[in-house]
Formats: sequence, structure tokens, C-alpha cells
Amino acid sequence: MLCFLQSPRKHARNVLHAPVEARRVRGGRAQTRRVQQQQQTPPPYRERVEGAESFPLDFTAVEGNMDNFVVQIKNLAQSLYPCSAQKLDQDMKLHFLKNVSVTCNDGSPAGYYIKESKGSKRWLLFLEGGWYCFDSQTCESRYETMRRLMSSTKWPLTRTGTGPTCLSLSRAPHRFIPYCSSDVWSGATPKTDQSDYAFMGSLIIKEVVNELLTKGLENAKVLLLAGSSAGGTGVLLNVDQVAEQLETQGYTGVQVRGLADSGWFLDNKQYKFTDCLDTISCAPTEAIKRGIRYWGGLVPESCRQAHVGEEWNCFFGYKVYPTLKSPVFVAQWLFDEAQLTVDNIHLTGQPIHEGQWRYIQKLGQELRLTLRDVTAMFAPACLSHELITRADWTDIRVKGISLPRALHCWDRSLHHNLHINSSHSHVTPPVRGCLLQLIDSCPWPHCNPSCPTIRDQLTGQEMSVIQFLKHMGFDVQKMAQQQGMEPKKLLGMLNNGN
Repeated sequence: MLCFLQSPRKHARNVLHAPVEARRVRGGRAQTRRVQQQQQTPPPYRERVEGAESFPLDFTAVEGNMDNFVVQIKNLAQSLYPCSAQKLDQDMKLHFLKNVSVTCNDGSPAGYYIKESKGSKRWLLFLEGGWYCFDSQTCESRYETMRRLMSSTKWPLTRTGTGPTCLSLSRAPHRFIPYCSSDVWSGATPKTDQSDYAFMGSLIIKEVVNELLTKGLENAKVLLLAGSSAGGTGVLLNVDQVAEQLETQGYTGVQVRGLADSGWFLDNKQYKFTDCLDTISCAPTEAIKRGIRYWGGLVPESCRQAHVGEEWNCFFGYKVYPTLKSPVFVAQWLFDEAQLTVDNIHLTGQPIHEGQWRYIQKLGQELRLTLRDVTAMFAPACLSHELITRADWTDIRVKGISLPRALHCWDRSLHHNLHINSSHSHVTPPVRGCLLQLIDSCPWPHCNPSCPTIRDQLTGQEMSVIQFLKHMGFDVQKMAQQQGMEPKKLLGMLNNGN
């Protein structure tokens, strides 16, 4: 059976549940660094030798494709708030936080990128993804192999991209917060002489919002907190906190919303159990249990009260979502590569056996069930990870509707709902011609014909849906018999995506 590799198009991937460290990289404990922070220029740090990256999934984070990534963020904004598109050079400037006590893992200053725009009423704040570490060993390994996700010492001072920037009647202020806390944006623990690393993801978001209130956010009507992968989970963990922060400070006119992309994970049973030795092999539940203690992680208060003593539950979308007050749109592949990776289904270099095929099918069914009560969603039956950071994200459709169209419909529905009490904000009135619950009903990976292109890893040739499913171990005759239909009819359904 041949191996396969997804998508010929280059795109940024910030993988939450993909490995971000080489397996079992050995090294001494991190040296304690005394950091003298400066507002715009980070101080020099003693660098360690970068370790080799060795991951079963492609992990290119954002740094190699940042310009393209910035374009996708602006395209996202354009989809939500369409108007006449303009092509403008966008220089996003790095700002280090004025509160120097809120830092990245290694004590270097945290910060954000901003393209300022006066008078904007709708703001987009994006959280980067990039998995996590959950104890001293995995964090040391991460620091050796993924330094940029734990330190700001090598962040560029500007980011540049080109794309449509017009939102409503004014230009969109795009804000991008690089991920350097390794805690799924949940931590509130500073670095000390007794600890090698700080975990301050939740506090970084809070401080960024405070600073943006001096740059025009105070006059906004909508703040969309968006994120992919770990950033998507970070949205679920922080959207209510941001809403409460603004309300407490008297900015009640700003409606906070969330867009969680590829951050809706299951605390399910692994295909094959493995000991929790690293972030690749550790089951999500065990990793989060260890991590939340190590990070001093915070979760939404309403979710904490629902899971007293077991707050780790709040890192899983289907458990935290029902407790949220802020409106949230969920974008999630039904067959998420990152979920499969931590479930020990490795799809690069390994043949797919019947038991693995059944597990993958069941995963899609379970994920579909957890989305049942989500008010606004976009869930294609594809094998992939991350939607809105892809170059081709506007091409994917569910029930004939693209994600940009779905997001615009969601925005319109919330516009009619602005004055309804926030405790009922999940309930949105229907808008003519708009569907808010978009989820594929076909049961196999890539049964949706608009899924990202699959290429055979050995030959480089594109595969049809049928070829792909056969590579996955799909038996047309057997599946048709199980479904009580003729094989020819099943093939027609697969080719049409029905």
C-alpha cells in the first residue's frame, strides 16, 4: 500500500496536535536566564544549538510562510466583512508588551504584530498555534527544536503581506499574537529562579487587549478573537475572559466573538495505548492533565465550576462550548490529522490496516456527534489540519457553501442579535439564504469532492477520491454490502460527495 501526502499547495500550518519536538531529545535543564527587557529591541540571549526536527507530520509553523499567512488573515477579515477589495501593502509592526512582567517561556518579552487603522469598528485578533509542552523534559526538547515558539529573540520587527483589506466602510486593523507560551494560551505562571520557564498565554492575551484599547479598540463594535490549532483551543479558553475584561473596564459596546479553527479535539481512547513519554505519544487527556498543573493553566470560570477538580475537561471543545456566553463559530475537519497523530494513527510512511480504517471512520462519527449542538459550524469530511491558514481555504465547501460565505452569514445573524442578552448569545435568528450548521454527512475521509488535493507520496501524482480511499484500505464491495447498496451506487455517491 502506497503512502500519501496531502495538498500540493504551500500553506502555513500551526499544528496543535502535531508533534513539535523531536522524539526524546535529550539535553540538560534549561539555564536560568536573567532577562532585562526592552520595549522594542529584545536583549541578546545565549543561544543553544538547535536540535534537528524529526516529525511524522509536516510542521512548518508560520515563520516560513508568514507573508502568505498574513494574506490569509486579511482574506478571513474580508470574508466576514465584505466590501470593495483593495490591494495594499500591509506592514505589520512588532510591538513588545509594555508590561514587561508578562513574557514568553524563556523570559523574553511577549508581543504582537499590528497594522494600525484609525476608526475601524470591527477588529480581528488572531492567536497563533503550535502544540505545547507539559513538563520539564518536553519543554526542554521543545526549546531545542522549536525555539521561536518559546522565545521572541528572533522575531522579525515587521511582517509584510498583500491582500484585500477593506472591512465594511474602513480598513481592517489586523492583530496577530505569536505563540510563545507553550500552554494553549492558558497559563498565568511567571518564570522564577526555581522554574525554567514562564507560562503566561492567558495573561499575554489580556495585556494585548489592554494595549489595543489605547489604539482604537475602545471605539470598536466587534472584536473577533480567532485562532487555528492551539490558537483555536485558545479561543475557546479565552473568548469569555476577553468579553468580561472589556465589560469590567466599561467597554460594553464591544461585542466579543470567537472563531475556533481546528481546535476542537476529542479526549477519546487512543488506537494504540502508549506511555506518556513525549507530546507525540502522550494521549491528549493525560498530556493536558499534566500540562494544566505545570502551566498553572486557567479555564473559563463557568467551565471550571462545571468540572471542579477536573478542569482539564475545559480544553476539549465539546465540554467547554456549552458553558460559554460569547458566540463562537467552529471550523473543524471531521478527520483531523493532528487528532489522528495523538491517537497513534500515523498516516505518513505507514500502511493503513483494517482496524485503523475502522478507527478513522469512528473518529468522524464521534466528532460529528460532539458538534450536534454547536450553533454555527463548518465541518468538512476531509483529512487535514487547519482551515483558515490554508491558501485554498475559500475553495472548500459543505453543502455547496464555502467557509467565507458561512462566516458572512454568521456575522449577519449576530448583527440582528446584538442587543440580545449575552447569556443567550448562542441562539441566533435565521437569516434568509443562510445555513449556520454546515457539516458533511458522508462517512469517509475525503468523501467531500472539494477537500484539499491528495497526492501519492511516492509518485507525486494526484489521486481521485476512489484511489485515495483504496490507499486508505477502503473496500468498495464490503462497504457497499454494509450499507445495503450496489457498489456502483456507492462509487457514484463517493464521486459526487453525497
